[in-house]
Amino acid sequence: MDRSPVSIVYCHCAYAKVVPADVKQEVLRQLVRSGVAFEAVADLCELSARKDPCMGRLAASEGLRIAACYPRAVRCLFDAAGASLPEGAEVVNMRECSAEEASQRLLAPSPPAEVPA
Repeated sequence: MDRSPVSIVYCHCAYAKVVPADVKQEVLRQLVRSGVAFEAVADLCELSARKDPCMGRLAASEGLRIAACYPRAVRCLFDAAGASLPEGAEVVNMRECSAEEASQRLLAPSPPAEVPA
């Protein structure tokens, strides 16, 4: 069965500092150790405020998973930057998840593609 590629974006939340430092560091460490390709950004809030074009590129990624904070806030950041997230994008909330849970969700294989009945 073919699986969709997963694109992972890790937000370091460098300015607001709302994500616990130990969780951020461990999630980043697990992503690096996994060998899976991912993109790290310093702060999605800053990118959104600047309407950085990379927000559109990130939003267009297939199988997008974002390690950041509250899903509603992350969706609003992308909307404010003019780059709405697709329906299937998953936001992993590092404010509420343990580092282990966040890492597992980010690194889980993508679900199998649905087969029409």
